[in-house]
Amino acid sequence: MNEQEKFRKTVKEVHRILMIVLVFVGVITSLMVYIVVDPGLSLFKSKEKSDYAVVEEVVDEDLIVDGIHVRTGLIEAEGLMEVVNNCTNCHSAKLVTQNRMNKERWEATIDWMQATQNLWDLGRNEEIIINYLVTNYPPVKVGRRATLTGIEWYELKK
Repeated sequence: MNEQEKFRKTVKEVHRILMIVLVFVGVITSLMVYIVVDPGLSLFKSKEKSDYAVVEEVVDEDLIVDGIHVRTGLIEAEGLMEVVNNCTNCHSAKLVTQNRMNKERWEATIDWMQATQNLWDLGRNEEIIINYLVTNYPPVKVGRRATLTGIEWYELKK
């Protein structure tokens, strides 16, 4: 048997081993997927559907807890639902809360969104939304960092 024949035989043997490994991995993967899809699967005991508790969690989309709209994190106040319904359709409420602006800047931002981002005409909701934002998320003057408070300073000893 020459070198080329030995090489071909080795390649065939490696190919056969790889195919066996792939089939084994496929079977194990399929079994794992089946177990994940049906966590109640038991290989040792058959269960009827009635053995499983069916739990449906109902989440109130407009639930308010401690004055905060749970889904968005926005403060409960007049105009909240107008903000939720018009602003969070396109972006996260976090974008609203981190951009604390005065009335003029909110008006300019809304104009910009209508001109460039396809925001619809808010009609009478625009004033309600701006009042909500200015009242609950006003601009905050902060320097490069907030002033340190509540610190007991001490002298360094030489």
